[in-house]
Amino acid sequence: MQYPDQSSSERMHFDGIFVMVKEPDEMLGAVSGSTDCGAAEPFALRVLGDSMEPEFPDGCIIVIDPSGVVEDGSYVIAETEKDNFIFRRIIFNDRRYLLTPLNSGYESMEITSLDVIRGVIVQRAGTRRRQRKHYV
Repeated sequence: MQYPDQSSSERMHFDGIFVMVKEPDEMLGAVSGSTDCGAAEPFALRVLGDSMEPEFPDGCIIVIDPSGVVEDGSYVIAETEKDNFIFRRIIFNDRRYLLTPLNSGYESMEITSLDVIRGVIVQRAGTRRRQRKHYV
């Protein structure tokens, strides 16, 4: 299994996430909808960084459901620009939507529409049973 170099210009940019658990082409297709992968097929990613700690520590595996229902307080993957993705918790505030980190050292981001949401986190995997958690 080969992965793209960190310096690759074809690599997507992510904030708070991802080392691929699936083959890179499969994962990128699942996020962007650009390959033969089923658009509603769940996929797994590895969290990088501390923006979503303590709930999602650096290195943990998350499972994303692209067809998951987005609700106030859901953990989501959102596309902030073309091929730029962010892992955050979504907060509904009147007609505004805020993507908020769990770590207060990072800033929240406002989005105008739920159309940028590419998936809902449905599970945090772990090596021990107590580390596993379902979110739906």
